[in-house]
Amino acid sequence: MGMDKVIEKKKGLRPKHFIWIGIALVLGFLLYKVIFTQSGSTFRAEKDKITISAVEDGQFNDYITVIGNVEPITTIFLDAEEGGKVEEKLIEEGEMVKKGDIILKLRNNDLNLSIMNSESSMAYQTNELRNTQIQMEQQKIQNKQQLLEIDYNIVRLKRNYEQQKSLFEEGLIAKEDFLKAEEDYLKSKKNRDLIYLKMIQDSIFHENQKMQITQSLGNLQTSLKAVQQRREDLSVKAPVDGQLGLLDAEIGESINKGQRIGQINILDNFKIKALIDEHYIDRVKRDLPATLDRNGTNFNLKVRKVYPDVRNGQFEIDLVFEGTTPDNIRTGQTYHIKLELGESGKAILLPRGGFFQSTGGQWVYVLNEDGSEATKRNIKIGKQNPQYYEVLEGLNPGEKVITSGYEMFGTNDRIVMK
Repeated sequence: MGMDKVIEKKKGLRPKHFIWIGIALVLGFLLYKVIFTQSGSTFRAEKDKITISAVEDGQFNDYITVIGNVEPITTIFLDAEEGGKVEEKLIEEGEMVKKGDIILKLRNNDLNLSIMNSESSMAYQTNELRNTQIQMEQQKIQNKQQLLEIDYNIVRLKRNYEQQKSLFEEGLIAKEDFLKAEEDYLKSKKNRDLIYLKMIQDSIFHENQKMQITQSLGNLQTSLKAVQQRREDLSVKAPVDGQLGLLDAEIGESINKGQRIGQINILDNFKIKALIDEHYIDRVKRDLPATLDRNGTNFNLKVRKVYPDVRNGQFEIDLVFEGTTPDNIRTGQTYHIKLELGESGKAILLPRGGFFQSTGGQWVYVLNEDGSEATKRNIKIGKQNPQYYEVLEGLNPGEKVITSGYEMFGTNDRIVMK
């Protein structure tokens, strides 16, 4: 019986070793990804340096707070009716004025010369028209005198005709003398008819001419008043009672015709002008209610006018008081106004915070139950007021959210609290 042969172990790596090595490498790679990737998207924050707010279930009041300035409800602008150099300034800004008070006096030598020439020309035309009127009256008197003379001749010729007729019938005069007396008498009658007809035509013509002259004189008087008014317009007067709120003119300054130089504020009522972010331009409408608080008393207002122009990301509105107004209200005072945009209703509420500037309200960091860390979560925000955002999706009442600014967190998905 032979002895067993010893089999030598093969040295080197066998196929099963490669399998174990491959598994180890895969596990190592996965462990690396878990450790290093997770740590790369994690930010460690000190809990006492961030703001954490709880999501609430409550009443959402749809309003915004705006800052408004008091202005007079009616403002009358002062524009220069005539140009000139400021010669005298009689009333200063802020003073009360009465209608007709002279505020400024202007000097315009060219205008004064032009007015004098116009006045001289119109005076000449007026005199010519009045002379024409006088000539017409004289002609009218002459016509009457002529008619009176003819009537006198007719009476005389008629008497002579009747005398000649009696003598002729008695055979005391020749027929030729009678016929001549008769012809003279009849001719004078026909001549009177012609002159009377001419007088009627002249009278009609004179009446028409008189009407035209009267109208022309009226037009000249109106023009003369307009010319004289231009001289009066060199004195800038208050058109109404009120307060001179602005006067942009100094002595010696040249003012152009039509240039705006000031305004008068009517202080019988006031409005409040406010600037609003353009984000709300589609929601702010005429007649929206608003309130302001002064010394613990609320005063009601409503939107009277919305200006559609947007400048520097803002648009203007005018609000007027409904009912009582605050005592001692003055132009230029500033108030914080609560403008109602819609009706109140139940909603999930998230307190306002600096996070909105970084995320636009599209996502937030939500804390876990023990508050040790917070992770990103997408949400949807609806309306907002000065205190809360209305949460439409992504958050539940009782959850806690980091509401302070996110600038320090970078792009990390997870915040670990220290």
